[in-house]
Amino acid sequence: MALSLAKEKRKVGLLDADLFGPSLPRMMNLSGESSRPILTQDKRIKPVLAYGIECMSMGLVQSRDGSIVWRGLMVQKAIEQLLFQVNWNDLDYLVIDLPPGTGDTHLALCQKAAIDGVVLVSTPQEVAISDARKAADMFNLLKVPILGIVENMSSFICPHCKEASTIFTPPNSKSALKPFQTL
Repeated sequence: MALSLAKEKRKVGLLDADLFGPSLPRMMNLSGESSRPILTQDKRIKPVLAYGIECMSMGLVQSRDGSIVWRGLMVQKAIEQLLFQVNWNDLDYLVIDLPPGTGDTHLALCQKAAIDGVVLVSTPQEVAISDARKAADMFNLLKVPILGIVENMSSFICPHCKEASTIFTPPNSKSALKPFQTL
């Protein structure tokens, strides 16, 4: 989503709020010392630039295979820092990648920031859809608009025969999520 917005000449920031499983560094091809955020003179964090997008992630400040073991208050403080102590430029959009499910990260974000809306992402497995429904319920309770849902990994196109295979859904079913289904 952030890359698509950047291609449309929008000024975009991408915040990886999945503190325990940050994937932004790998997905945005950020590695090495040049990809580490730096502190400005006024003690603010300068985001890292990748593909024209300002990026920030806990994965940029910890070792790639290191783990974070935090409780609620520490998670809330980290979310506040990522939102308000990063020197985001004048952005058109700040895309925030959240971890799956519902928890401290989601609550902290909804309490600290004015969110225009969320896009839920799910694979077609029943267990993943169940998690997406719970997330939808949480965002509805918090009065955060749900802009849509994306079904990820709906099928795999065989590179040899070019046929689509649904690897996460039963053979009789096209998808566990029906088009325009309401969560």
